[in-house]
Amino acid sequence: MNKKYIVTLTAAERESLLHLTQSGKAPARKIKHAHVLLKADTAHPEAAWTDAQISDAYAVHTNTIAEIRQRFVLSGLDAALTDHARGHRARIVDGEAEAHLIAIACSPAPEGHAHWTLRLLADRMVELKHVERVSYETIRQTLKKTNSSRG
Repeated sequence: MNKKYIVTLTAAERESLLHLTQSGKAPARKIKHAHVLLKADTAHPEAAWTDAQISDAYAVHTNTIAEIRQRFVLSGLDAALTDHARGHRARIVDGEAEAHLIAIACSPAPEGHAHWTLRLLADRMVELKHVERVSYETIRQTLKKTNSSRG
């Protein structure tokens, strides 16, 4: 397989990575990324491993190895050693929508139902346009959070 991002370490980068892996004074994930880069280094082709070999030796998925290579080539050593920031989704049920949810849950159940179900609550929240869409699991988590915070 042709690799799109080829890792070629400078002597200083290689020395830095060797120090990092031998000191043991860094987060385990950072040390693992350093090992990946050292084994993927094409500046030392006699010592370079395939992604499959690296994956087997360090228990890292080949997709992760590809991501580390890409971050190294595009953004440098520091970016390759640290995990990229994972974005968090905006909350679907914000404070205002949560208040409406609680009010609905405390109101009498709809005609023909003995009590509110999570699906009925989700449907009513959408129907009343408090949210564009919401899963019953989000409703469950919101109500659970609300109940557990009432000490």
